Amino acid sequence: MPFEPFLMERWQSTWEHHVDVNLSESGVEPLTADALIETDPDLRRALLEQPLHYVQTNGTPALRARIAALYPGATEDHVEVTTGGAEANQVVTWTLIEPGDEVVVMLPNYMQVWGLARAYGADTKGWRLVEDTAAGRWCPDMDALAEVVNERTRIIAICNPNNPTGSCLTADELDAIGVIADRVGAYVLADEIYRGAEISAEEETASMWGRAERVVITSGLSKAYGLPGLRIGWIAGPTDLVARCWERHDYTTIAPSALSDLLAAHALEPTQRARILGRTRAILRENYPVIAEWLTAHRDALTYVPPAAGAMLWLRYNHGGNSSELCERLRTEHGVLLVPGDHYGMDGFLRIGFGSGSEELKDGLSRVAEALRA
Repeated sequence: MPFEPFLMERWQSTWEHHVDVNLSESGVEPLTADALIETDPDLRRALLEQPLHYVQTNGTPALRARIAALYPGATEDHVEVTTGGAEANQVVTWTLIEPGDEVVVMLPNYMQVWGLARAYGADTKGWRLVEDTAAGRWCPDMDALAEVVNERTRIIAICNPNNPTGSCLTADELDAIGVIADRVGAYVLADEIYRGAEISAEEETASMWGRAERVVITSGLSKAYGLPGLRIGWIAGPTDLVARCWERHDYTTIAPSALSDLLAAHALEPTQRARILGRTRAILRENYPVIAEWLTAHRDALTYVPPAAGAMLWLRYNHGGNSSELCERLRTEHGVLLVPGDHYGMDGFLRIGFGSGSEELKDGLSRVAEALRA
């Protein structure tokens, strides 16, 4: 079972704590534990009195009930709690894929499912979003998806809102994906970890939940909620599949942290959830004009399609050269970390995050501008 290096994760984990300015993140400035708890004395006491034991290994009933409430018609048995969204993707692909299956992956995309599918013996096929400057978004080509899907297709993997473009699929587009999946009996694996981090829309991005016979949602608290340190993710899907995922989970991290489970249930209480996502959107709406103005000043060197969600921009640079080499120069010569496009299989692009504190963002952008001048 040969595993290919996960280039983006290796790049970030190696350097994100060793640069002056980290603009490689796609989430917002994380909340502190104090800000999450606020002035709730009962929660503070419960946290300090929480036994540090193994909790229910698929997540406590309280947490799974909060997650299930996000998906109409779901119950606790439709939910499996995992250690971050990454483990959710890993457990689902491990459970579903057999050697010789085919997996169709939306591109560009967070390349975890792509790499795991290949390691588990599947043939992977890309289905590319199309840059539509007139529509102001990266759009799905449904004819191309219908053409690439066949009877061997086990999974159609999408990321919505999309990492790295920040574009969102519409409800009609999700319905169309469901029709194509149902035609061949494929699962739709929808990574929705950026859902709730909309920049301008007041409503959350449409979910894939309930739009096909076989839908599996993976998500978590790392991106839209600004709580990556809790390492809480989840799988929401058919009860039989979730039960099988739980069996695989017994072989990995076994159970979530007791403290994280407690804090996650608090974060997903409806009033708290609204407060946390409101904070995220406020950060994005404050920072996006800063980076948009900066990009206007550098429009001869950089072009982009405005994102609809997530704290990231997918930039095309016009001066040529390899994106990894460019990002290495930015890191070593200017002390700022970005994500190179070739880590997504699209050289000539950069992913730049704008969810950090405003002063850090301005500092990082000035460093990138200095590199562009050079």
